[in-house]
Amino acid sequence: MTTNASSKRARELLALAPVVPVITIERAADAVPLARALVRGGLRTIEITLRTDAAVDAAAAIIAEVPDAVVGIGTVLTPADLARSAEIGAAFAISPGYTPDLLRAAATGALPYTPGIQTASELTACVTAGFDTVKFFPAVPAGGLAALNALTGPFPSVGFCPTGGIGEANAAEWLAHRNVITVGGSWIAPAAAIREGAWQAIEERARAASRLRTAPR
Repeated sequence: MTTNASSKRARELLALAPVVPVITIERAADAVPLARALVRGGLRTIEITLRTDAAVDAAAAIIAEVPDAVVGIGTVLTPADLARSAEIGAAFAISPGYTPDLLRAAATGALPYTPGIQTASELTACVTAGFDTVKFFPAVPAGGLAALNALTGPFPSVGFCPTGGIGEANAAEWLAHRNVITVGGSWIAPAAAIREGAWQAIEERARAASRLRTAPR
């Protein structure tokens, strides 16, 4: 199958760092100092999830004021979410799952996009639509590394961004898998740390995560 331009570019962006911080932000005012802390710590690629009313304004503020950050929009569920992400200048979009409409919109649009999958059937649908880079979510509840090993047998060229149940204790194990491009996780900047403005602690966690390495390709 031919990989579309959206998926190719998404893989390049996800590969910029071993960990993509998955951010649920409650106050847009926290966005810029948070992003600066992550970038100082060596994690440029950031996923802002569409889980709060502040998400779009937070992402827009980072895009405008932290030029070194590569801002993606997560929890993209509809073509309208995808369009809004492009309108604010996001670098990429990523979903916990997908719909046929979302795959079609992403394949014909300019915004790099990564769909989410759990099963071989879902992965088949994505690959046949031209998406060979996917989010494996929720990674640990969906079967962990054993499930990922099973999926990579028939899909050896697919790149994965496992997310869900991955943290400081097990990230290196996931990154050692040859098909894992990066992992997503909320442990770098948990909601409580953001609320407290614990930017130094977030920077330190980002710095530790940035030292992780993916498997040789």
